[in-house]
Amino acid sequence: MEGSKILILGAEGQLGKQFQKELKLRGVNYIALNKIDCDITQFDNVKRIIGTISPELIINCAAYNSVDNAELNADLAYMVNHKAVENIAQICNRDGIFFVHYSTDYVFDGQKDDLYFEDDITNPLNVYGKSKLAGERAILDVLTNHLIIRPSWVYGEGNQSFIVNLLKWASMSRVIKISSDQASIPTSTYDIVQVTLNLIDKQKTGLFHVTNSNYCSRYEWSRFILETLNMNNIVIPVSIFTFESSAQRPLFTPMSNDKVCTTLNNNIPDWRISMKEFLLHNFQNIKY
Repeated sequence: MEGSKILILGAEGQLGKQFQKELKLRGVNYIALNKIDCDITQFDNVKRIIGTISPELIINCAAYNSVDNAELNADLAYMVNHKAVENIAQICNRDGIFFVHYSTDYVFDGQKDDLYFEDDITNPLNVYGKSKLAGERAILDVLTNHLIIRPSWVYGEGNQSFIVNLLKWASMSRVIKISSDQASIPTSTYDIVQVTLNLIDKQKTGLFHVTNSNYCSRYEWSRFILETLNMNNIVIPVSIFTFESSAQRPLFTPMSNDKVCTTLNNNIPDWRISMKEFLLHNFQNIKY
């Protein structure tokens, strides 16, 4: 990767911001574009921009990831998560560019009673998951030189995350209701970026589940966040069906990270370890 020119799409998101932070720290040459700089749904413009920059590597952090709104804006969700991804993959195939793309645990239906592996059958329940799976398949159809990475419950620096929402709820009410029947793995953008760059450095290709280790329910995650920050809110476990939602969500989607850990000969930290470090670094002075 050293000496390569890297193009980051979706620079304003949590993952895009973390890539910029890490690449700058490493002294790696990159260009990061947000939606205003490069709307990935505008194919001719994307083609022109990529042609002008001539990157050796594209990291696509851009996505339509509002699960409920995707049900109401399916055309846009598919445009961003499928068609735009297919177009970028075609450009990468034509120009010999390595393509890194991020998918989701929502490609699964949550009916398995164990961790999901990369070769498990996919069956998304909502438009968001279906559009992301369509993006995965589009890459596979046109490009061999790629990484497709599935993370889950991603959090990082920025204002768009479950952590930020939870703290807003905690500021408004001492008693909070959180679903206890939905489980997955909170995953740090820091760990996702470290693993991704390691895979790139080792010239690995294909599909990988990249998550922190072990899993929890939304309720357990919320309790951990609030207790770590010494907040005295009362968290009540309830069913996910307590809350109105446009989209059906899978209940159990923890994914195994065994493949990527074996490939890199390195473990990914337990979600609690990464979460505690993130919270104490970013929210230790919070006051409500």
